[in-house]
Amino acid sequence: PGDQEAGELGLAAVPGRQAAFRQGLEAAVHYASAVGCRRIHVMAGRVPLGADRAAVAGEMETTFIENLRYTADLLAQKDMIGLVEPINNRITDPRYYLNTPHQAAAILEKVGRPNLMLQLDLFHCQIMDGNLSRNLETYFPLIGHIQIAQVPGRHEPNSPGELNFPYIFELLESLGYTGYVGCEYAPKGDTLKGLGWLRSYWESRGLQHGGTSNANE
Repeated sequence: PGDQEAGELGLAAVPGRQAAFRQGLEAAVHYASAVGCRRIHVMAGRVPLGADRAAVAGEMETTFIENLRYTADLLAQKDMIGLVEPINNRITDPRYYLNTPHQAAAILEKVGRPNLMLQLDLFHCQIMDGNLSRNLETYFPLIGHIQIAQVPGRHEPNSPGELNFPYIFELLESLGYTGYVGCEYAPKGDTLKGLGWLRSYWESRGLQHGGTSNANE
């Protein structure tokens, strides 16, 4: 994430911070290797304070592509995958550089490395663009990780909000998604109690805890 006390949130697209980005990436690879994690979120970072987004967009994209190619080469040696995540700039972070799956897909195409993929957080995607079904179908070949939270409160999937998660989960299954779904939300209360939504979802599908089929299915 860079120097968070200085207001940084990633460095991959920040001009002039390439050396610090590479140092942070090497540390992340070291930690990921130690715990057996094969995916690393490569954070793009924020538009520099006081800069006009449009004025620096070209330089930031060039920096991002350069750093992503470096990342891909390093991660390939470790059999790891790099992930880029669009973060909405309407609510969560007005200065974050990478904001939509369309922008991320265009950059990944320019980078052209198979071990770089899209980390699609449906909370951010809904806020920026909506159209989740079509976006999941369109960008599915690029998706390396999914994250979820209800919109707009960013709480549990079964909390009041805009998204129909049982439908979304079934859509992901129909598309053939076999990866993890990260629960990146703020529990409304106790964390364990808040996970009751998952038990209810399994039961609605005739599954036991852990997602295994029961004898009746």
